[in-house]
Amino acid sequence: LDENENRRKQVKLAEVKVSILEAKQALEECISSQEFSRAAELKDSITDLENLRNNILQEENTDTRQEDKETRTEKTDPETLLRCLTMCVELLKQMAMKTRIGPTMSAILSSLILPSISNAQPAVRNMAVLCLGTCALHSKDLVNTHLVLLLQIAQLDEAKIRISALRSVVDLLLLYGFTLLAERPGPAHQTSHSPADQEDQEKGEEPEEQEEGSSTAQSILMMLSDFLDSEVSELRTETAEGLAKLMYSGRITSAKLLSRLVLLWYNPVTEGDTRLRHCLGVFFQLYARESRAHQECVEECFLPTLQTLLNAPATSPLAEVDVTNVAELLVELTRSSSLIKPGDPQEVCVHDYLAVRVCGEMLKDPSAPEVRLYAKVLSSLELSADGNRTRDLVTLLQQVTQEVKDRIALRAVEKLIGQLQDSNSQPDLSTTTLQPVDVNTEDAANQDVDQSAKRPRRGQRKPSTAKGAKKSSRSAESSEESDGENVPDSVPVPRPSRRAKTAALDKTRLDLSALINQEDNTS
Repeated sequence: LDENENRRKQVKLAEVKVSILEAKQALEECISSQEFSRAAELKDSITDLENLRNNILQEENTDTRQEDKETRTEKTDPETLLRCLTMCVELLKQMAMKTRIGPTMSAILSSLILPSISNAQPAVRNMAVLCLGTCALHSKDLVNTHLVLLLQIAQLDEAKIRISALRSVVDLLLLYGFTLLAERPGPAHQTSHSPADQEDQEKGEEPEEQEEGSSTAQSILMMLSDFLDSEVSELRTETAEGLAKLMYSGRITSAKLLSRLVLLWYNPVTEGDTRLRHCLGVFFQLYARESRAHQECVEECFLPTLQTLLNAPATSPLAEVDVTNVAELLVELTRSSSLIKPGDPQEVCVHDYLAVRVCGEMLKDPSAPEVRLYAKVLSSLELSADGNRTRDLVTLLQQVTQEVKDRIALRAVEKLIGQLQDSNSQPDLSTTTLQPVDVNTEDAANQDVDQSAKRPRRGQRKPSTAKGAKKSSRSAESSEESDGENVPDSVPVPRPSRRAKTAALDKTRLDLSALINQEDNTS
């Protein structure tokens, strides 16, 4: 229809042009023959034909303009927007981190990215969020302007879009840190002309800006902490991975969040989440081995984590977690020998602080059932060999033995006290091993060994220790059976040596022979 209409207009225009040419030719003939009345009529007809021609040309121009407008109309369908946003994301990924946002990218941000965030299609919104987060990596001003928007999207939109916004927030915090929140520009203030007024104004603004930045950081941490309890497993996993990145990079140091991650790792609800379990399992090892400060953070979260598990209600999934396994993990993570870069040997060991904390917890409630667990933790610690610290810890452990009544825990604490006292009474071998060997010293040592005949031989220690182990196990069983009874505490008696036993038997045999001789004499 359009082609036929255009052809009809073209034919009509050609006819008008031919009529104009014929009328002009007739006008010239009338003028030459001096027929002025006829010439006036032809002139009027030529004017009408030219007006008709102009109208036809104007209609053609308007039609072509409409066609151009239709071809140049901006498309806003979801497929086109998604294609354009995808190209923007790939372009931003190829840009170097130090490259700033130019005028062209700023125009694309204002005309394409920001309007697409409110689009009805979830795929378009998700790609727009990715574009905004990637743009913010290249400009602090964009972070200050649109960080609140990303936080709102992370809380209110669909799960997939929330995860994209959360990734963007974590990336921004990894790059700029939480100090960026304190640098956010506030509203413009009126400038004062007096220097004193300016100083007073600056002094009043600094605490306000710091408080605002700390409150924003607290709100972000609270949001991340709430996401750890989310029913959406993908969001929970992404949050745990983001917190692990922030803690490992040093942007966050929080014993509470570390305790939350440990509980999340042991929670039976996350048993099927392979990515979460693998991520946290690798993070704990790398985080604790990185520095002593990280081990101190693990030590600080030790008691809160165990108390959360011990106080978990029966309906909670945490009630199924093995508390002993958790304690063993935290003890292993805080060993000084596991550090990549060992610290100063004269520095106080992390396990020393942990031992004091555990002893204090035992003294708070000596009759609690978890006293046995704490005693087992104490016996597995790597304590420093410093004399003053050992004496202080022995004094604290002796206070524990006076308060605790559980026999198994009491036996473990007494054994630890004996080990500490023995290590404290022995000379420091680290100073003698570095000295050269002296022959005279070696001979004197051999003489001392020969003189000490009462010592059992090296091969004779194994059966005695085995018997002692059997005896301790039997005594442990008897003590468990008699926990409910009020039995007085037994005083540990040193076991006599084999020579002493033989001497006692010989003495008894001599006494019996004397009695037999007396009976024979009387008879």
